[in-house]
Order: sequence, then structure tokens, then C-alpha cells
Amino acid sequence: MILSAHQPAYLPWLGYFEKIQRSDIFIFMDAVQFEKNSLMSRDKIKTPQGGQWLTVPVKTKGHTSSTLIETEVDNSKPWRAKHLKSIEMNYSKAPYFKEYYPKLVHLLSFPATNLAQLCWEQLKFWLAEFEIKVNIIRLSSLNIKSKKSELVINLCKHFSASRFLAGSLGRNYLNEGDFATAYIKVDYQEFNHPVYLQRWGEFEPCMGIVDYWMNCGSGKINFTKGKADGV
Repeated sequence: MILSAHQPAYLPWLGYFEKIQRSDIFIFMDAVQFEKNSLMSRDKIKTPQGGQWLTVPVKTKGHTSSTLIETEVDNSKPWRAKHLKSIEMNYSKAPYFKEYYPKLVHLLSFPATNLAQLCWEQLKFWLAEFEIKVNIIRLSSLNIKSKKSELVINLCKHFSASRFLAGSLGRNYLNEGDFATAYIKVDYQEFNHPVYLQRWGEFEPCMGIVDYWMNCGSGKINFTKGKADGV
């Protein structure tokens, strides 16, 4: 059994979903600390000038010790309307804009008060759109309080997983010796970004999922080919 884990992310990029698709169990790490200027609260769309960040404003008082469940979305700011306007301006001529834009308006209308809940509701939507059927578990629902390598090992033990799929940056913090002692094999995600037709010139990878969705549509994404379905 393969287990993977990742922090919540706003409008995640394609690599986030490839990691989930390769897993039997995915842990939604909503009980970890919020990181300012990370992909937890922002991602890019493509514009004529290149990538543009769409950022969810949060109330940062005490954020250095707050978990994502405790990190409040600053709904006093009109960020939803701004994000929708930016997407409309840059994707109105995309193949699936007219069909999908109303779905996006509905998705962003969800009245989330904290970042974890916002990302959770969005993740469920995207998994349904791309027909990814994996067992998703919220870390906050488990009574596991350890950190870093120990946390991951305890998660694998809890679910009897023999393999852990880590992101490429996992090499910087995972203690592979501890995993070997626990008889858990560590694999690292080496994501080969699919190329697809985009608006606004040459292809730029690592955009938020909205870019792929508006240009290529929903349905299963074939990550094993050089190009994504829909090209």
C-alpha cells in the first residue's frame, strides 16, 4: 500500500494531483503550521505577461504558531471577486470557459472561515472533476501528534502502508534510515510536467489547476504521456 501526504493548497498545480493519483491513501495535512507566501494560500494563472499569483488573504496575527485549521481567511477583503475577475479576463476565450466558469463561481462562494476548510472543499471538487478516486484522510481527524519523519512513519504504520511517496523536496527532511528500520520504502515523486495547449503564447508549466481545467477540460488526466489528454 502506498501512502502520500501534502499540505492543503489553493488551486493546486498538476503535480499535486499526480501524487494523489499514484497513492492508495493521501493524507491532507491540515494540522501542520501555516507558511506565509507558500502554495498553501496561493497559486498562478497564466496571463499575457506570464504567471500571475492569486492569493487568499489570511489573518496573520499569531500565524507562526497557528495550524492551517487555526489560520483564518480574511473575508473582509474581496478576494473571491478579484480572483474570479482575473480568471475571467485571462480565460474567457479558453475552450472550456463558458462551461466551467459557473462551477468556479459556485466553488468560490463556499463560506470558509479557515484556510484548511477552504482547501478541503476545493480538493473534493477537483478530485471529482478529474475522476481521481483515492482514500483521502484529514490529519486533523487522527490522533497522531509527531512531526517530520516521525509523523510520516507513524502515519504509514497507522494505515499499514509499506511505501511512502514523498515530494522531491522530501530528501531535505526525511530520515531514510528511520524508514528502513520501520520497513517502509520511500519513493520520491519525479514529476514530468505534461505539455498542453495554453492561452497566451508558449507553454509555461506549474500553473494552478484552473489553467489545465480551462484549456483541457475535466476527466482523467494521463500523466504517463509526454502530453496531457486534450491536446
